[in-house]
Amino acid sequence: MSTPARTLPDRRSAARLAARVAAGESPIGRARRVGRTLRALAAAYPDAHCELDFTTPLELAVATVLSAQTTDVRVNEVTPALFARYRTAVDYAQAERTELEELIRPTGFYRNKTSSLIGLGQAVVDRFDGELPATLEDLVTLPGIGRKTANVVLGNAFGVPGITVDTHFGRLVRRWGWTTEEDPVKVEHAVGELVPKRDWTIVSHEVIFHGRRVCHARKPACGVCTLAADCPSFGDGPTDPEKAAALVKGPERDHLLTLAGFGVLRPDEPDTGA
Repeated sequence: MSTPARTLPDRRSAARLAARVAAGESPIGRARRVGRTLRALAAAYPDAHCELDFTTPLELAVATVLSAQTTDVRVNEVTPALFARYRTAVDYAQAERTELEELIRPTGFYRNKTSSLIGLGQAVVDRFDGELPATLEDLVTLPGIGRKTANVVLGNAFGVPGITVDTHFGRLVRRWGWTTEEDPVKVEHAVGELVPKRDWTIVSHEVIFHGRRVCHARKPACGVCTLAADCPSFGDGPTDPEKAAALVKGPERDHLLTLAGFGVLRPDEPDTGA
């Protein structure tokens, strides 16, 4: 790998930014910093999207319920057979528990998830004539669907802007100094004031993509992060570009390293991404 062409923040400038954010950043200063970060995210992840496979709002709701405590990849391995067997809310409402449990067993916590899916089907049939509702207020009344799941469904199945505060999203916006809130609902409201409503859904995807690929929980790839200049947490992970590059994961790895100034991998270089 070649030496990256771009310039990373030096320790002094990174420390100044961290101190300014910690002391209470001006609204204008934060808005400008957030705007630059949003542009960098859009450049890094032009194809950001919901990584759960679905064709209907009900399928997305079911997939999101199954995604708790497991990966989207694992859910996508299970749902083709599940969706072929259970096509409507009535099918879930009338599901034979043992059969449903076996189909979703690989996603973990399958007994609780089975109860949620059967209850979800029954509630949709009894209260919404078999059609998944399209409002936050109605969705959060359904078994297995909290505010996070509701926003996923609204944003991706119904085109209603929503902010999805999962563990990646909450971790990153706190690292960036967008908010200090820990409660997901408070995080959602805080970020909603910083990001245009029309962009809530796509920004949620972009932030989650960045959390999965670059800004990892234990060791973020700071040295190749294109958001580094506006991140008050720069230095939480390795700042040496070569060390940081080895931490980047996912199918966008070459693109992300190119943006960071590395260019693409040579054929003899291993891709350590997931």
